[in-house]
Amino acid sequence: MAKGQHATRHHRHFSITYPVSIGQKLYSIFVTPIIVLLIIVLAVKIFSLFPATPLRAIEFTTILKAFAYTFGRLFIAYALALIIAIPLALLANSNVMAEKILLPTFDIIQSVPVLAFFPIIIAVFMKYSLFDWAAIFILFLGMLWNLVFSLIGGLRVIPSDIKDAAKVFKVRGLAYFRKVLLPASVPYLVTGSLLAWAQGWNIIIVAEVLHTYIPGGVPSQDLFGIGSMLVNAAATSQQAVFIAAIISMVVGIGLINFFIWQKLLHYAERFKFE
Repeated sequence: MAKGQHATRHHRHFSITYPVSIGQKLYSIFVTPIIVLLIIVLAVKIFSLFPATPLRAIEFTTILKAFAYTFGRLFIAYALALIIAIPLALLANSNVMAEKILLPTFDIIQSVPVLAFFPIIIAVFMKYSLFDWAAIFILFLGMLWNLVFSLIGGLRVIPSDIKDAAKVFKVRGLAYFRKVLLPASVPYLVTGSLLAWAQGWNIIIVAEVLHTYIPGGVPSQDLFGIGSMLVNAAATSQQAVFIAAIISMVVGIGLINFFIWQKLLHYAERFKFE
């Protein structure tokens, strides 16, 4: 009886995997929102110091719309990358032969700079006037391998006793994916997603400025978004637009990290094997 009680207590203790101190909770509840609010107020204040010029006057709503367009492209690219990354990781982890062939192949493809494909991608998508999809596709390529290699790493660390237990209880197919592979991959999926989004934000500035990759291209061919706004504002010395776009990007990324990725990172801790 004592052993059973001890095992029960140990199991309950094991389930609490991410302790948070009172100070951390107070910081998350009060301090962080205040900091974000101060940054927004500061951004609006700085923006108001720059009067409208003949170059271009821009409204705050335009900045928000540009950020929304950019976020939409990133989200679509991430969703596509996730859909492709999961079967690729499962295939590479399916057997030893697949691992020996696919992992070096993935590594070679991942090592090639993603922007090297951009002129070819634009040439292909231009034939069908799918300029938005050209940017989304290059973002997809940039995000994909962060997810693939993170998922492969997560599948590799599943303890052998967990796999043996699944065989004993005849957990196969979709049930095995749902009850074993997916939970084990959650921490690595979240980490890979965070890296993928960081890669996407790095590429978006180039992905939206299409005219630099089009022979005889002009800025009017660029995609409307925060990335193209930054580049074109810098090229035309529109300081107000440039500063407003920079601040909106920093604030937007900070809010996404705090309200989405930090929460997911905390949640993923419960799926880690100890």
